[in-house]
Parts: sequence; C-alpha cells; structure tokens
Amino acid sequence: MKNQLVIKKCKSCGAIIKILKDCNNEGCQIKCCGEPMEELVPNSVDAAFEKHIPTYEKIGDEILVKVNHVMEKEHYIEWICMVDDNSEYMVKLYPEQVAEVKFPYKQNSTLYSYCNKHGLWKSDVK
Repeated sequence: MKNQLVIKKCKSCGAIIKILKDCNNEGCQIKCCGEPMEELVPNSVDAAFEKHIPTYEKIGDEILVKVNHVMEKEHYIEWICMVDDNSEYMVKLYPEQVAEVKFPYKQNSTLYSYCNKHGLWKSDVK
C-alpha cells in the first residue's frame, strides 16, 4: 500500500518487526513467543496527540522532522521514519537525544514516530 509502514509487535516480549509483504492466506500469522503478533495501527493509543505526532519544516530540499516529546530513559521516541512510494528512511533514537531528524523532502510521503509507551503515530508531508 502506498506510503504505509506495516509494523507488528509481540504482546509478550515487546519485539517489533517491519513487514515487507504480509501473508494473505487464512490462518497464516507471524508469531512470537507462541502467539500471533499484533499489527500496530497509527494513533491507536489515547495519549497526548501533540506530543507524539511527527511535524516537519521544509528547508530547501530537506525536511526537519520533530516530535515534541520527552526523551527519558523510561519514556522516549524510539524511531522516526519517512515512507514514500519508492523509499523508506528510518532513524533510531535513544533516550536523552533530541527527537528530530532530517530527511529529503518528498511531497506526499508519510512520517511515522514510535513512542516506547504510547505506540505508533503518523502524519503526512504536503
């Protein structure tokens, strides 16, 4: 699907995987810890919307992507990603870093951020 990042998470151990192409056959599920992994749906957790949605500022042929979020050891943005029709850019972040990255400007791409406590969030690049 266009600009869609498919992420699944294990409910038991918290492992996260990115799906390149998912199986559509009945009963076919990716499992971890003996259980089917759950697909993460962006914006699915009740949390402060403004502190999780990736925002951007266009600077020349790049965008500066920011997430207005704490970056503490127990609660932080783990990664920020941009997906368009042909490419994907992902930057892993760590506690005490600033939650901002630069990506090439790609109109109609989708930005994603992942909070270790509140899940997956997204916004579109205009």
